[in-house]
Amino acid sequence: MPAVLFSLMLLGALCSLGQAMSREERHRLRNQVVEMFDHAYQNYMDHAYPADELMPLTCRGRVRGLEPSRGDVDDALGKFSLTLIDTLDTLVLLNKTTEFEAAVRRVLTDVRLDNDIVVSVFETNIRVLGGLLGGHSMAVMLKEGGQHMQWYQDELLHMAKDLGFRLLPAFNTSSGLPYPRVNLKFGVRGPETRTGTETDTCTACAGTIILEFAALSRFTGEPVFEAHARRALDFLWEKRQRNSNLVGTTINIHSGEWVRRDSGVGAGIDSYYEYLLKAYVLLGDDVFLQRFNIHYASIMKYISQPPLLLDVHIHKPLLPARTWMDSLLAFFPGLQVLKGDIRPAIETHEMLYQVTKKHNFLPEAFTTDFRVHWAQHPLRPEFAESTYFLYKATGDPYYLEAGRTILDNLNRFARVPCGFAAMKDVRTGSHEDRMDSFFLAEMFKYLFLLFADAEDLPFDVEDYVFTTEAHLLPLSLSTAPHSSSIPSNRTSKEELDDSNFDWTCPNTRLLFPDPAYPRNLREPIRSAVDKSCPRPAPYREPGMGRPPLRAQDFMANNPEHLELLRRMGVSLIHLKDGRVQLVQHATQAVSAVAAEDGVRFMQEMMELSSQQQKEQLPPRAIQIVSHPFFGRVVLTAGPAQFGIDLSKSSTGLRGFATVAEPYSGCTEITNAEYVRGRIALLQRGQCMFAEKARHIQKAGAIGGIVIDDNEGSSSDTAPLFQMAGDGRSTDDITMPLLFLFHKEGNILLEALKEYREVEVLLSDKARDRGVDVQEVEEDCLTEATTPTSFEPIGQSRMSTLEVDELAPEQVTPSQQEVSPVEQDTSPAEEVRPPEEEASPAEDVRPEEEATEADLARPKEERDSEDREEPEGDTDSSSQSVDELLADWREDLEAFQQMEKDEL
Repeated sequence: MPAVLFSLMLLGALCSLGQAMSREERHRLRNQVVEMFDHAYQNYMDHAYPADELMPLTCRGRVRGLEPSRGDVDDALGKFSLTLIDTLDTLVLLNKTTEFEAAVRRVLTDVRLDNDIVVSVFETNIRVLGGLLGGHSMAVMLKEGGQHMQWYQDELLHMAKDLGFRLLPAFNTSSGLPYPRVNLKFGVRGPETRTGTETDTCTACAGTIILEFAALSRFTGEPVFEAHARRALDFLWEKRQRNSNLVGTTINIHSGEWVRRDSGVGAGIDSYYEYLLKAYVLLGDDVFLQRFNIHYASIMKYISQPPLLLDVHIHKPLLPARTWMDSLLAFFPGLQVLKGDIRPAIETHEMLYQVTKKHNFLPEAFTTDFRVHWAQHPLRPEFAESTYFLYKATGDPYYLEAGRTILDNLNRFARVPCGFAAMKDVRTGSHEDRMDSFFLAEMFKYLFLLFADAEDLPFDVEDYVFTTEAHLLPLSLSTAPHSSSIPSNRTSKEELDDSNFDWTCPNTRLLFPDPAYPRNLREPIRSAVDKSCPRPAPYREPGMGRPPLRAQDFMANNPEHLELLRRMGVSLIHLKDGRVQLVQHATQAVSAVAAEDGVRFMQEMMELSSQQQKEQLPPRAIQIVSHPFFGRVVLTAGPAQFGIDLSKSSTGLRGFATVAEPYSGCTEITNAEYVRGRIALLQRGQCMFAEKARHIQKAGAIGGIVIDDNEGSSSDTAPLFQMAGDGRSTDDITMPLLFLFHKEGNILLEALKEYREVEVLLSDKARDRGVDVQEVEEDCLTEATTPTSFEPIGQSRMSTLEVDELAPEQVTPSQQEVSPVEQDTSPAEEVRPPEEEASPAEDVRPEEEATEADLARPKEERDSEDREEPEGDTDSSSQSVDELLADWREDLEAFQQMEKDEL
């Protein structure tokens, strides 16, 4: 049929039962979006450009090879000023034409695409190629307007074509599926490329190419790009599971065998489905709509369990593959709007909105009862995207309020003086030193469109399709000339059954005759989320009788537990370096039955060790609240198994910090007059943590912070753990004690060096920055029943376990440091089951190579790449605090004024 150009906006509008947002309020929020964009963009240009991304906590650029490797996340960085290219069309949409023209000139002058660097094909396509094409579309539109860009001669398109040819070598496979990485200078073949040995890629990595490559072909008249993208999509379609019509997450690019057979709409697959539907919108080819509709029917049959979207196995689609969801599926309600299936879109969006209100942001992953599974949030835009599309489809002002929530949380919790910082942990409010380019490319587009009127926009957005990175490609490309050599993709006439097509856009007046209908859909979902976070039921051993002590209940400082261990022939030894070693001698048990219980106990400890990768310890927060920080700096800390439990305190502990003498805290404190009434800083090592706590408490301290003595350690790379007692009662310790890794501890020490009076707040999570606001509804914290974290060393007739003295508390599992003899032989990831998902510390963005690779590619491949990355300076405190504060002071007045306006 002829190309179909239909609107991305659904017809009709809804009157909500609630109060409609006033025009003035929408305009205030629209202007706030622009101010926030300016804050992020200008800080990137001032502190990071020409680097790929901004590091907003240290106010500098992230240059690959100069910073410690983050693994697959860094594959997006190619030394091509990524953030600037990704932001080009955002500048135009926000009416910043002068800035756009200057940015284009910078790209043409400064950016090189022939760097000897290995990059993700997926990320480079959607961010850089998409950014260049979106920028070209905007430049042409402005030039045709006659007022701007009159000098432009398709220079961005020429760069896009050059980049397209540099990506093409990745498609040189027998299947047509691209290699996941390519060297921009040398391609994929030969030792100089340092790539081309991979065998697997994710479905989204191979299936999210068609929009950019087809647009490039039709802009330039070079059919080769569209042909390769279509060939990859054809292969994925042929390899779908024919009974379920679902695709897996990871596929072998040579054989076409599914490596991971779990299927969902989140990480690893998401934008494959998105591009099937949008390829039909952009190109008008019926086959893409047909394929999407077949997939969509299976998604709604097997994966959709409204309001949940749960992964299943492609060969057994009635069998769930996991009990949690990743935040990447938040795009799916927006795609359902484009499809015209509004009811499940409303339901899933409402579930996501309620989770957002519980945790301020969507956690990277959350359980089916809406507790945190992975706690990070790298400022993802997918929820804002779906909010925008649902508002356009329904006209319900409820979605304007959802947008306001997104804005408020970004400003309250993510805004820092040098931009916006990703959340390391949504439970504590601690930050990560990253501001990904997609934050500028997508988040501000969708939020601006949500609050803007038609007359606020420099062009009609309905003339464009949004790529997965929110770049704008003109729908007129469907009528652009293209080579007839491009295959039609139709395998047979019979496959094109009219039952697989929905040709018309729905009118929401017919979908919602009752204006209360959307609200009626939302209310039960809101109630379900509100009632979530129950404590898990105690474990019951099926079949065999229970031993007298379960590993999950064991507490190293419980005398009764120690006696039970002795009876089972298990002895506990405290090591000088802070670890606890468990050793079992079956011959020393009081009876054969007790010895058997001891063996079972040690086996359980080993099983707990393998579970540590699946669960996260809810950390604590140390917030610097004194001038000139005003709560803007939040450090991730580990708790203690003794002393005051900050998670049960609504206010936390506030006090001035001082360094104890001796710094180790292992003998009586000699500067008690300075420690009294303050929070004492101590160095890890030389004695037990409980001993340090007793010494500073005797000196009159109100709290303590232990700083790791392992130089370079950081919560960015090391798992949190919890300080345990010394094997005897710790009831005498009545103050809180927290643990900081070396990097975070140095930030606090540097602040203390520059400003003698540094006040900190110790709490379970960060409070609002810069203003005193009463605590809102408690976040649901991840709960678990594992009491202590252990690393198995071996088991025979004599079984031995070593654990770090920083052991987890009763409700939370944690990671312990592995003993030196175990570091090379027992890495934590190797105890995961073969099909276990990626570590929560890794990035999992659904539409990025980081996500797809982290969740979909073999661990051995990721590890080898991590080893190849050059190491850089890991100490963020090397930059003077004065240098950091120079920009903070400049921003402070405007920030405080903004907060006054909000209040």
